[in-house]
This record gives sequence, structure tokens and C-alpha cells, in this order.
Amino acid sequence: MYKANILVVDDDKTLCEGVEMVLKDEGYMVDTVFSGDEALRILEKDKYAVIIVDLMMPGMNGIDLLKEIKKKRPDTTVIMITGYPSIKTAVESIKLSAYDYIPKPFTPDELRSLVIRALERRQTYEEMAAKLGIEEEKLVEILIPNGLYSIPDHSWAKLEKDGNVRIGIHHALIRTVKGIEEIELPGTNEVRYQGEVCVKIKDSRNQILRLWTPVTGKVIGVNKEIGENFSKLMNDPYEKGWLVLIEPLHLEEDLKNLTPLKT
Repeated sequence: MYKANILVVDDDKTLCEGVEMVLKDEGYMVDTVFSGDEALRILEKDKYAVIIVDLMMPGMNGIDLLKEIKKKRPDTTVIMITGYPSIKTAVESIKLSAYDYIPKPFTPDELRSLVIRALERRQTYEEMAAKLGIEEEKLVEILIPNGLYSIPDHSWAKLEKDGNVRIGIHHALIRTVKGIEEIELPGTNEVRYQGEVCVKIKDSRNQILRLWTPVTGKVIGVNKEIGENFSKLMNDPYEKGWLVLIEPLHLEEDLKNLTPLKT
């Protein structure tokens, strides 16, 4: 297990204590502060592999803190905590290079899974960068089609000619899964809103990966072949490994929150 120093930033002291307890039980070194200003002060002298930040804080909010962290420590992995009313802001945080976000309320297992994935991705990046001196993304021999929009390094959306939207998972994210055991897809006619959980994937360690919906809409189809052959998701995430087909409800507005996906 890749151990690391973790900083938790939230004005809710009870939440900080809960997160600290869960992560310390896993062997991580954890510090907590209760404001963005405190976080920036501690970052002047200490370095953290992961910083967990609440989006909604008095004074400096989570988005502003994320921007400052990326200026001061661009290699730091940042995870955002959000409530449901902040979904659009959470999507914005991913565009600003946050690794992922976790919505309240969350369970200890959900927190552990997310931190483990974040650290494994970071460790892989460090090892590859140290060995070859190039960015991890440049090593990936996967052809990314043109015309995709994304929650960066997370989910993608492809606009079909008939106006519907196909949704899938970014290859950088699926590589953090260690052996797929189960995939939970939404049901036909269910509505998923941008930033909500669209698909859940359980791996061989019982870790749960939650895929965020990039575009709001009604589910009109799912890729049933994925349930029969997980390798399509791992090896061809942008074509045969697509996951969900939806009929968008307000596509133009949703696309403003996404980023064009480029190789």
C-alpha cells in the first residue's frame, strides 16, 4: 500500500475528525485544518500527496483554494467534498484539475476507495515520470476519438447524429481498477443529472468506483455486452466499451461545464 501524508480542509470539525479517523486507521498520516487560509499557511512548509477540500466553506471557498493549491503545489492530488446543491461547482473543480469529488453523505468505504485510487494513480505517475521523464498520458497507446466532451480524467460524452449522447469512462480512470468484479448500470428510462452517479464498478478488492454523469438526460440504452465481457471496458473504453446511451434534457447548458477531450 502506498502510504502518504494527507491534509483535510473543512470548516466542519466533526467531519474532519471522522475523515481523519478513517484514514489514520489505514495507516496514513493525516492533518486537519478548518479554513482555506489555514491550508495555504501549512502548505508553505509542508507537502501532502493528497488534499481533501470541502467546496462550501466560509471565507475562501473550495474552488478558490483548489486554484491556489495548483499554483503552489501543482503535483498535489486534490479531492473535493461536495453536497448535492454543488454538483455544477464540483464539475468545475474537475476541470480545474481536481482528481475527483465525493458527495455528502459518504461512507468510510467510499472514502477509502477514492483515496486508494488517487494514490495508486499518483504512484504510477511518479514511477513512470521518474523512469522515462515523460508524462503518463503520453505512454498510453489508446486512440481517443475526436469530438468527445469530458469530466477530465473521469467520464466522457459523445454526441450522436440522432441527438442522443453516448457515455463512457476515461482510460486514465479505468486503469485504476484492479480486476472488475461487477458493473452496476442504470435502468432504462431512469434520469441521471450531470454530476450524479451514473455507473458503479466493483473491483477484486471490493473497492467501488463511481462514474459521474457528464450530461443530464433519460437513459435509453446500456451496453449489455459489457456485463458479459469486462475486457471491452478495459481495452476499448471509447468504442466497444461505452456504457450508457441517454437522451439529453439540456445539452447546450451541460456542455458548458465539460471540457473537449483531446489526446
